[in-house]
Amino acid sequence: MRADPRALRFGAAITTLVLASVLVTGSSWLLAAQTVVFALGAAWRSPYAMLFKALVRSAPKETEDARPPRFAQGVGLVFAVVGLTGYLTGITPLALVATAAALLAAFLNAAFGFCLGCEMYLLIRRLLPAAKMEVSQ
Repeated sequence: MRADPRALRFGAAITTLVLASVLVTGSSWLLAAQTVVFALGAAWRSPYAMLFKALVRSAPKETEDARPPRFAQGVGLVFAVVGLTGYLTGITPLALVATAAALLAAFLNAAFGFCLGCEMYLLIRRLLPAAKMEVSQ
């Protein structure tokens, strides 16, 4: 499966705004909504990418492998769940640090096109190559 890099940066920009709003307001509901977005992005397709596709009709000049961005969405999901847990249990420093880490990653992607989670995916793939499948004859 292929991904439109423009849609990925668009999603990162919205995520940046949402997570910045969470840090300013302390809204666990808003973080819960972003957590759902991360979960959908990791498992299927990001609602932000679907919104981009509805708004922008031009085809991308190039696409990229969707696996690294999906992994990045999973990493975002982990940080969002940790942040949400912090807010819901009253451990505010945990909530702030986890949310700020996710915000930093989203901002890097939105502003500079640097997907931290994607780079993690590629590094892990280099360090732990897929096990060779034996073909029975």
